[in-house]
Formats: sequence, C-alpha cells, structure tokens
Amino acid sequence: MSLPMAVQILGVNEDGHQQADYNAAGKICDGRDLPFLESGPSDSAWTDWRVTYRDVVVLNADNEVVAVFNLTSHDLADAANHAALRDILTGAAGG
Repeated sequence: MSLPMAVQILGVNEDGHQQADYNAAGKICDGRDLPFLESGPSDSAWTDWRVTYRDVVVLNADNEVVAVFNLTSHDLADAANHAALRDILTGAAGG
C-alpha cells in the first residue's frame, strides 16, 4: 500500500496572454480545483522562473526549483516520459 504524498499543482499563465487565453484558462480550470496564476508585470513568475511554453516547474518544500520538465519535448503520451515526470514529482514530494 502506498502512502499519499504532498503534491500541489498550479498553472501559471504568461504575462500578456491573459485576454487571449481567457477562454482556454477557463476551460483548464472549469470544474477543477486547480489554482491558476495570472503572471503579470508586477509579479512575473513566468520571467522569474525563466520558463518556456508547457514547462512543468517542480519545486521542493522550500519553493526551490528542483526540476523543469517540458511537455512539448516530453509528450506524456509516451510511457517513458510519463514515468519520468512521475518520478520527478515523487522525488520532490519525498517519496
């Protein structure tokens, strides 16, 4: 039996794409409890973390980046990529 792990997921929208992504962002969050941050000029997580489109930025308990996994170059339809991301998340959660 596996124990539950503390994994939290947050979406971050790139600054300048709020209006263009409004409908898409609504669909992403619709019916879900996924927090979604609208990165902007005064709090630009997108810039601060130096992410590119479809990056999964994995943080540890101290909010330090421990891994970046891009979903464009690592399609989760590929079982090896899916397992790799799962292992990264599991490791970051202390499992």
